[in-house]
Parts: sequence; C-alpha cells; structure tokens
Amino acid sequence: MSHKKEKSVIEIQEGAFIIADAHYSQLRPELLDFIQDIAFKKLCPTQLILMGDIFDALFGNIDYTLQKNAQILKLLNQVSQDIEIIYLEGNHDFNLKDVFPKAKVFPMKMQPVICQYEDKIVCLAHGDFNGTFFYKLYTQIIRAPSVLFVLKQIDKLLNNYIIKKIDHYLTKKEDCREFVGFREFIKKRLGERFSCEYFIEGHFHQNVTINFDTFKYINLAAFACHQRYFIVKSLQDRELLEEKIFSKI
Repeated sequence: MSHKKEKSVIEIQEGAFIIADAHYSQLRPELLDFIQDIAFKKLCPTQLILMGDIFDALFGNIDYTLQKNAQILKLLNQVSQDIEIIYLEGNHDFNLKDVFPKAKVFPMKMQPVICQYEDKIVCLAHGDFNGTFFYKLYTQIIRAPSVLFVLKQIDKLLNNYIIKKIDHYLTKKEDCREFVGFREFIKKRLGERFSCEYFIEGHFHQNVTINFDTFKYINLAAFACHQRYFIVKSLQDRELLEEKIFSKI
C-alpha cells in the first residue's frame, strides 16, 4: 500500500505538541494541568495532536463518561477555538466527533492518517487499527450506535455499574511495562505496506524509535508514564520529535 501518491489530509506544523495514551482519570489527573497550561497560554503549541487513549474511558454515546470528564472536555474545546486539534480515536476513547466539534477527529477506520511535514510523508495512528479479525469485529460492534444505546440504558438502570466496573478494571492495568520482542512484532505487523518517511503511533507505550528499510517507526511514550509528550521540530535536526516531560510548577 503506497501513500505517497495520495494527498495528505493533515499538515503537521512546526511546534506541534503530540500526546499519546494519557489515560486521563481521577487517578491520573496530570493531563488536566497540562491542558490548563495550554488554555492559559503557559504552553503555546502551534497545533495539538492527540494520539488516542487520551482518556481512560470516554465514549461519545455514554453520558456518564462525558460527565466524569466534563472539566477537561470544556478546556479542550476552549483550546480548539485557538489552535487546530487533531484527535485520533483510540480503544478507550471513541465516537467523539460531536464531543469535539471544532477538532479534526479520526476514528480507527480512518487510520493511519496521512500527513505531511515539510517534504516528508508521516503516517499517524493510535496503534490498534490492524488487529485480528475478532478484535476488528469487536471494535465495530462496540462503536455501533445501536449497541451503545442499549448499553447506555442498561448502565443507567444499574446506576452506571458497567462503566464503574470498567474503570475499576482499568486502574489495575500496568501501562508502563516493556514489550519484549517489540521490534520483531512491529516488523511483522507493518512490513513493507506503508510508503512513508515516518510512521508514528501510540497504544503500546514503548517510547522507542526503530529504523526500517523504508521508513522510521516511532512508538510514543505514554503521557500516563511520567507525563511524557513530544514537540515537532525541524527536520534539519536529527530527529523529528523532541521528548519533553511535563511538570506542574
């Protein structure tokens, strides 16, 4: 599959901030401080690229998840009035087009997103776009409005028991562990299918760069792990992304 002949849909800007896998929740509130600093101009990205799983649980059709995240949703929509927000949906946050009306939202089926930076083609993805057949089937079912409507009604009757149970399960996950054999996994998974200079994704939380024959692969660190984020800088430098660690002063 070649992307060079296709028109890129996003122009990545110098100075853009890229964040992946913040898994924002009451147990991980740091993202709120980060977005507040952007909203109040303490941090000044030219563009904000959110690479999915920004929230531990945010489902556009489920009111309870919107209410739980109301403060940061309001801030993100405020920021989107001033700068472009690119939001790649993940497996923890989806059906968000109406949640972020000013942002450019890309569901899993539209990923990887073909982007341009200077004279380079960059593919962006959350990271779960090419799972197994059964995983793809599951993601289609769980995102279907009719299925979510039924789940929403059941969850209301149970006083949000289902979502609370999901939240409890997610607090037990270890998000910062090493993926042994990751290079071989990615090589087999992506192979030679993508003609681009850079392929950037999150989901796996590994914070590694791998040079393949046809492109440079970057798996982003999770913001949930030590509040790491990335700034796009000129290709005259050695690397495309500069890693930063957010600290609330």
